[in-house]
Amino acid sequence: MQTGAKYQAVLEIMEQVWQDRYPADNIIKDYMRTRKYIGSKDRKFIINTVWDIIRHRSRLEFDCGCHTPRMLLLTYLKDEDFDIIVNGSQYSLTPLTKEEKDKLNNLNQDVYPDYVEKECPQWLYEKIGNPALAAALNTTASADIRANLINRDDVKEKLRKEGLFFSETPYSPYGLRSAERINLQNCIAYQNGEIEVQDESSQLGAILCDVRPQHKIIDYCCGGGGKSLLLGAILKNAGQILAHDKNIKRMNGLNDRAERLGINNIKIIDNIKPSDKFDRFIIDAPCSGSGTWRRSPDAKYRLTLKQLEVIEQAQEEILDIARNHLTDEGRIIYMTCSVLPEENEKQIEKFLNNHPEFSVVNMRELWERKLEKRYPFAEENYLHCSPLSTETDGFFVCVLQRR
Repeated sequence: MQTGAKYQAVLEIMEQVWQDRYPADNIIKDYMRTRKYIGSKDRKFIINTVWDIIRHRSRLEFDCGCHTPRMLLLTYLKDEDFDIIVNGSQYSLTPLTKEEKDKLNNLNQDVYPDYVEKECPQWLYEKIGNPALAAALNTTASADIRANLINRDDVKEKLRKEGLFFSETPYSPYGLRSAERINLQNCIAYQNGEIEVQDESSQLGAILCDVRPQHKIIDYCCGGGGKSLLLGAILKNAGQILAHDKNIKRMNGLNDRAERLGINNIKIIDNIKPSDKFDRFIIDAPCSGSGTWRRSPDAKYRLTLKQLEVIEQAQEEILDIARNHLTDEGRIIYMTCSVLPEENEKQIEKFLNNHPEFSVVNMRELWERKLEKRYPFAEENYLHCSPLSTETDGFFVCVLQRR
């Protein structure tokens, strides 16, 4: 593809992404799926350019003073040779208008406000309250995987023989990490069910559930089932894990994933009975997803304050459901992939104020018992993972137990 045609493809994707209705990842996949003629190198260039523009969206919008995808793309390309990019060919970008040329010659030269500098909508930047964290959430994520029913060192060596080089994650005993994104679909270890894609923070959340074969366990907000699958492996297929999600379609691929991984102690259920009691009520709560912005930088622009308020109400209701379905010595494990205090510690504080019969399990003691490693953080009521503290996604864990 000629340069201009590649940037025209970028623009066509941007025009869909900037509607802020659907995840950019899905839009990109759908676009490429219907254009098989685009070669692998051009495909990579287009995709990487789209993501780079998304990661610089706030600055580009500030520079050009508008939100129009074409003007944002032209601003992104302001230092390039437009004679090459806009060459008049059929599939290239159309020539610049006089108005566009004038805008490019008069871009905003003011110093970026902090929230623009950190590439974050202002209202979310203020809620995060940590400039370094906001900036870290706009970096590119590493690729984390975990060993499944196999020693981590053994699978690391198998991957090396396939030309895939991973280092051990610092905390999870199952985790391996690559600095580069890797397509594992043709990987033999992946096909054989010896590895699964999972961020280290999510692995830690599953480990800290402290499950045992005799426990009655429910993964109540199961989603795709990543934690259920790791719990099944931790138990070595003993006991049973009940997997539930309000949106049952989110679990569509769980049985196939379990089959590939050789996990057979997961049972998908539609609902729970009023009389059901659980030893481990696991809540990977619906949340803003702010902790995953490294992987989905477009998500921060789709989130609204009203949506966040609805999410927080749902979290509160799910915690109450868990409270009513817990055995006397059972535990609620509350997790989010969020860095916003309203979804994390403030949600727990509200629950404890309303239900003083519950207390927080000491995270240091739980960590050191389950991981057999020194607890590396100061806060002992909650586990806060982030690109800053653990080089992972943003992730929150709190374990609650009746006094």
